[in-house]
Amino acid sequence: MKGDFWVIDSDMHLVEPADLWQKYMEPAYRDRAPVGTEMYPRDIGVLFGTESPLDPRAEHWMDAIFAHSEPLDPEYQHAIDKGWDGKSQLWAMDQEGVDIAVLYPSRGLFVMGLDSVAQVGESGLDPDFAAALGRAYNNWLYDFCDPDRQRLYGAAMVAPHNIDEAVKETKRAVLELGFKSIFLLPGRVNDLPWHHPNYDPLWRTCEELDIPVGFHGGGPDKLGNDFGLGNFEMMMMWHSFSHCLGPMSAMVNMIGGGVFDRFPKLRVGFLEANCSWAPWLVHRLEDHYEDYIGRFEIKLDLKPSEYYQRNCFVSVEGDEKPAIQYVDALGDNNVVFSTDYPHPDSKFPHAADKFLTLDLPDESKRKFLWDNCARLYNIDKPK
Repeated sequence: MKGDFWVIDSDMHLVEPADLWQKYMEPAYRDRAPVGTEMYPRDIGVLFGTESPLDPRAEHWMDAIFAHSEPLDPEYQHAIDKGWDGKSQLWAMDQEGVDIAVLYPSRGLFVMGLDSVAQVGESGLDPDFAAALGRAYNNWLYDFCDPDRQRLYGAAMVAPHNIDEAVKETKRAVLELGFKSIFLLPGRVNDLPWHHPNYDPLWRTCEELDIPVGFHGGGPDKLGNDFGLGNFEMMMMWHSFSHCLGPMSAMVNMIGGGVFDRFPKLRVGFLEANCSWAPWLVHRLEDHYEDYIGRFEIKLDLKPSEYYQRNCFVSVEGDEKPAIQYVDALGDNNVVFSTDYPHPDSKFPHAADKFLTLDLPDESKRKFLWDNCARLYNIDKPK
């Protein structure tokens, strides 16, 4: 707990071992397994041994910031000494006052960042291989959570390159491994927007299993969208766009494309993107639906704002002062808290402390820290 507040971290990261896929990949795919030599590879090509940066201008800031497998901040030394294992994750949670964490990857944010071979040829991912990457990561994550399965919960990696396998892996991850969510990169695979009917079996499965989908940006990838808008010269510029525009695009797809009409009980988190953009985007969606989409393109059962309130969640950072404006505009029922441990922009071990200083009512803080996240992930308080 943090003071009087129970705390769930909706999007806590871990650091996978460099040889994760060598150890956990099925034998048939092991010769192609990626190698994670850095917390964040400077380009996805590094993971697959091609050393082909997405843009030469990315080299200097990726090397400068992520050239080491460990952060340089002394606050992380205990986790470094323990090899970033599950017990060190619990230690980090105790430092922050976090009771429960839903875990998302670091290196694993990159491995699905290639399009399908059907779309781009040999430089892409074979759908069966992509599915195997997800299974290997999820098997490793299950072992990682072993120190305390009541506090550590996985968000499963599934491959949208192969929807049949994604459905099977979602069922296995929830029913056999005890995971609480799946996660997806927001970029398009095979140039299919997220409202395309091809994804409906996956959304149906998540709805039936009563788990959410988490859209979470990664790094520079080679999917259909450049959410960094080509700003590779400085990480500040690239990251400012990528981690919010990706989830924003996914939300427009899910609401405007009618996904929540077809799957009214589906919950979706748009994570590590802040929350303060949501009032503007929901307003703009509503305005454009009335002026254009609803009249000429698609008829929805509800207003975009109603889908947002019913189906969508966004995340707040510990120092996000504009969050009070979100509450004024949209209330306090759809925001979840995240520390972003142990990434460079995390405020660890003071993320929760900083959050509690925000100009928000205590009831809103309570909802952000626990109630909303418990509803998103269907989590009960520890006994």
